[in-house]
Amino acid sequence: MKEQHRTAHPLIDSALRTIDIEKQALAGLPGRIGADFIQACELMLHCQGRIVVIGMGKSGHIGRKIAATLSSTGSPAMFVHPAEASHGDLGMITQKDVVLALSNSGSTEEILAILPLLKRKGVPLITLTGNPDSTMARNADVNLDGSVQQEACPLGQAPTASTTVALVLGDALAMALLEARGFTEEDFAFSHPGGRLGKRLLLHVYDIMHRDEAIPSVAAGTKLSEALYEMSNKGLGMTTVLSEQGELLGVFTDGDLRRTLDAGRDIRETEITAVMSINCKTVQQDALATEAARIMQDNSVYTLVVVDSNNRMSGIIRMHDLLQANVV
Repeated sequence: MKEQHRTAHPLIDSALRTIDIEKQALAGLPGRIGADFIQACELMLHCQGRIVVIGMGKSGHIGRKIAATLSSTGSPAMFVHPAEASHGDLGMITQKDVVLALSNSGSTEEILAILPLLKRKGVPLITLTGNPDSTMARNADVNLDGSVQQEACPLGQAPTASTTVALVLGDALAMALLEARGFTEEDFAFSHPGGRLGKRLLLHVYDIMHRDEAIPSVAAGTKLSEALYEMSNKGLGMTTVLSEQGELLGVFTDGDLRRTLDAGRDIRETEITAVMSINCKTVQQDALATEAARIMQDNSVYTLVVVDSNNRMSGIIRMHDLLQANVV
């Protein structure tokens, strides 16, 4: 009953019809992935320059997305507007490049105008068209068939199913190239240093740790009341305890403070060495930030002392710092 009510509205009927038409268009695509697709991939894999994607109108919008996906997955690419190419931008395309031209009709005038020049330069041409018998397809080194039986637009005018098929074909090319190149998570991170994966794989402890004057520290003979002032002043919820030679003796945290108060100790008379934690957890400063997160999680602690290659204290890192850096 609820499903019938949902589909009774004409707006919902229109939406479901659009989705169904585009699903049918995609359903016919796997049968057209064959020798032409392999040839297109091989041209791109052997490209010594860039994959230059061109397209007008809605095909241009899809082309921009395809170029961006290729670039971020190990296949350097750029989008060139075909109309601008006729007015100087054609110089951006070199003999080392491969051109991927998108046009549902296969007869886009702005693209046809530059085909002879691409041929003269000897630039390999891959077309993605909805008409395998079109002028573009006949002049291409390889044509990818992106034809659809109908557009989802009831007027048969607005590119809908055809642009969806073109987008999926572009993604299929990008993913096939990614796997063929052996593109890894680390490679992806280098292309996306601002994303969560990039942060996880590239960010080191020394990039986000608190250092120098920001490190809370007190001497071994300090009274607990003075140590609490240092903790409050530095705002990290802990303090390190150092020997006269500057060596790390231990740490005192908020958790240690709760245990000290529960034991009824006088904070004005108790020395910090009597209540500090001796076996504190540490992490190397050149370790990945994700390693610091793992140590914290495995040991149920929220702060680590950072040490250098000589095992001397160089900083402090907290779980809050990792959260702020989008590492966890």
